[in-house]
Amino acid sequence: MTGCGEVGLRRTLAVADLLIDADDERTLLPALLPMLLDVLPGDSIVWSVRPDGAGGPLTVPAGLLSREALAAFARDKAADPLVAHTTTGPGTPVLRSDLQSRAEYHALAAYADVYGPLGAEHQLAMAFPAGWSGDEPRSVCLAVNRRRGDFGDADRAVAELLRPRLARAMRRLAPPARERVTRREAAVLDLLARGLTDRQIARRLAISPRTVEKHLEHAYPKLGVHGRVDAATTWLSLGNGARRGPSAPLPGAAGPA
Repeated sequence: MTGCGEVGLRRTLAVADLLIDADDERTLLPALLPMLLDVLPGDSIVWSVRPDGAGGPLTVPAGLLSREALAAFARDKAADPLVAHTTTGPGTPVLRSDLQSRAEYHALAAYADVYGPLGAEHQLAMAFPAGWSGDEPRSVCLAVNRRRGDFGDADRAVAELLRPRLARAMRRLAPPARERVTRREAAVLDLLARGLTDRQIARRLAISPRTVEKHLEHAYPKLGVHGRVDAATTWLSLGNGARRGPSAPLPGAAGPA
């Protein structure tokens, strides 16, 4: 193995170690993206979550995409074969040059409005499953951009090696909502979805109303909700709890417990 190959392997293993040790997506990504840009050398990297993540794509350098650029991308993306490959296609690592000639690329509206101003003359992109948002499956599109020198087979091989590892890490860090709640939180949510008040839930589970409140407070962010009604509705939509009959009150409708 050449010296460059050994360096590439060490960097790839470092990414794998980071993914294995990660405990939280929010703390992982600020460390992961610069490392990926080191393993897949380029001038910038874009990490886009679908459904659209709050705040838009993450980029290195930070703030790479302006609001105008994001609006232009949304307007022009339907005609971009690289976007098609990572959204409705297989999502395997692909080079821009695999899909179209330089002249065809430069003729895209997205090149004039987005890629050209970024200096993205050459691109390597891939997509992979990325766990769940609530109980809706997510995916990530990862694109690395270069001003000079196209990506090659070695870069593609590194991307192919990393892709399943990235998918596994994201699945572990963002499981379906039903897998995030504890057994006790699930028991509280089951009763909440049946229309019981905190006091009634507390009596059923032999805990205090304050403990019921605490369980709900911990469950809300796991379900991606902010209150009792949304929690009950979401919990039922995930196939949990018992469906409310016509005489059962909406959770919280009876007033405070």
